Amino acid sequence: MLWGSVVNKLWLTILLLVSVVLGLLTFLLLEFFGNFHIEEAEERLMQTAAKVSILLEEIDNRGTVFDTANRVQDPNSRIAILQGDTFWLSEPDTQSDALPGVNKNWFLEDTELSKAVTDGKEVSKRLVLPDTDVSVLAVGTPLADGNGAVYVYQSLSVVKETGNQTTQIILLGAGIAFVLTTVFAFFLSSRITKPLIKMQDAALNVARGQFGTTVPVVTHDEIGMLATAFNKMGKQLEFNINALSQEKEHLSRVVNAMVDGVVMINRQGELTVTNPPAEAFIHDWQFENGETFHEVPGVWLEIMESVVTTASEVTRELTIQGREWVIIATPLYDDAAIRGAVAVVRDMTQERRLNKLREDFITNVTHELRTPISLLQGYSEAIIDDIADTVEAKNELAQIIHDESLRIGRLVNQLLDLARMEAGDTHLIIEDVDINPFLERIVRKFQGLADDRQIKLGLVNAVDKQTYQFAPDSLEQVLTNLIDNAITHTENAGSVQVTVSDDSEQLVITVKDSGSGIPEEDLPFVFERFYKADKSRTRKTGKTGNGLGLAIAKNIVQAHGGTIKVTSRLHEGTTFTIRLPQHTKKI
Repeated sequence: MLWGSVVNKLWLTILLLVSVVLGLLTFLLLEFFGNFHIEEAEERLMQTAAKVSILLEEIDNRGTVFDTANRVQDPNSRIAILQGDTFWLSEPDTQSDALPGVNKNWFLEDTELSKAVTDGKEVSKRLVLPDTDVSVLAVGTPLADGNGAVYVYQSLSVVKETGNQTTQIILLGAGIAFVLTTVFAFFLSSRITKPLIKMQDAALNVARGQFGTTVPVVTHDEIGMLATAFNKMGKQLEFNINALSQEKEHLSRVVNAMVDGVVMINRQGELTVTNPPAEAFIHDWQFENGETFHEVPGVWLEIMESVVTTASEVTRELTIQGREWVIIATPLYDDAAIRGAVAVVRDMTQERRLNKLREDFITNVTHELRTPISLLQGYSEAIIDDIADTVEAKNELAQIIHDESLRIGRLVNQLLDLARMEAGDTHLIIEDVDINPFLERIVRKFQGLADDRQIKLGLVNAVDKQTYQFAPDSLEQVLTNLIDNAITHTENAGSVQVTVSDDSEQLVITVKDSGSGIPEEDLPFVFERFYKADKSRTRKTGKTGNGLGLAIAKNIVQAHGGTIKVTSRLHEGTTFTIRLPQHTKKI
């Protein structure tokens, strides 16, 4: 931009000043000469009219007067004599463009021109000849006897031509002055500001991080002193920036390495510092409370207000998406004033969940084994006591004992598989799988069950390519468990939708239902062994499980290097999201 340089500012300032002066001078000269030419032409025409009126007084021979008038008229002008009933109009100049003639009424009907006859006054007026577009300057002088007047009119084009010549001369002079001023102003401003330009380049280098840039000191005036001060400032700034960068990097590493979330908020309610655990808490809070991801969570505004009001530590306990959080906020002082607050966000879910799992594990295992063991004991005693008196009855009891033993075996095998997966001993056979037929086959397997309950089961495929690498049998086990759970916990006439999409790094599969949802307090535990969310839901559906399906699913997904996540709202539905890397190594 022009105003971004000192050279341009000085140059343009001088040009602007000179331009204003030249402009005003040119305007005044043009106005002056324009009026001067008009007044000169008017005076000349008036003198001609006066001479003709004198001739009319002194010479009785009108022919001689008319002939003399034809001779004394200026080029491009005509003389009209109105005396009594006599009206005479001079002949046009044959050496120039003929000026149209007029009649007597043109003078008498014009209010201004008629005053020379009616009032005996000298008159002057610029007007257009009738039935033409010719502009003329007309003057009139009354006769001495008051019985008429002498009129002279001339084309204004002559006056304008003279004015144009004068204008060209004035503009030429102004243009020459402007060019000379431009050259002088640019030369002067360049000489003065050349050191400043070098200093500007050096300042830009410093702004880009080149703190070792120096400016040559060639003079000992104010600009030289400024260059010396600039060089000292660059060295000191380099030292301070390095120290601040080291301190900031050290602090950033410490904050980001913390397991607990750290949040700093100023008095304007703006989050100035956050680390990954704090951002995860904020994301869950916004999802839970329906806030946009660009808003500052309301909980921080409340905490900030409490800290400023009490000027002391504030502690809050919150439950977000089933996870239990503890927030400890303390005031942040700037000298004696509070300029914000620093809060530590700690996720207490894992500690409390481990305590609960330790208490519930033995109970859950005992509960799962007690029923089949009781059945085995009861029916085996019936066979021993010979209660079954027929072969068919004994076979029926034996079949029950066999089924329950298989149930115990499945439970034990699932426990062993889960323990092996959690220990990292998972063997996956990774293959190139055509994703569309793979998912269609799994969805088709549940189509009959969905139709019986009038549940709309759909598949949405939004992938860019068709072949992906994963263990098909293991992933089918995961999707079978998720779709079966979704249909089981969805009311009749509900919907279950399986969606598959991808990006440059991940394959994303979601299973979304419109069912009863999972209570908020159960969300953190749905992938734990033997955990059954809201036992009343299981009783309502008439289907029971051992609580290991989602735990196994989570371990299979993690063995692929992926993640599985659940989001849910009670009575609105549940969504399970599986994210698998697109380039899974064969295990």
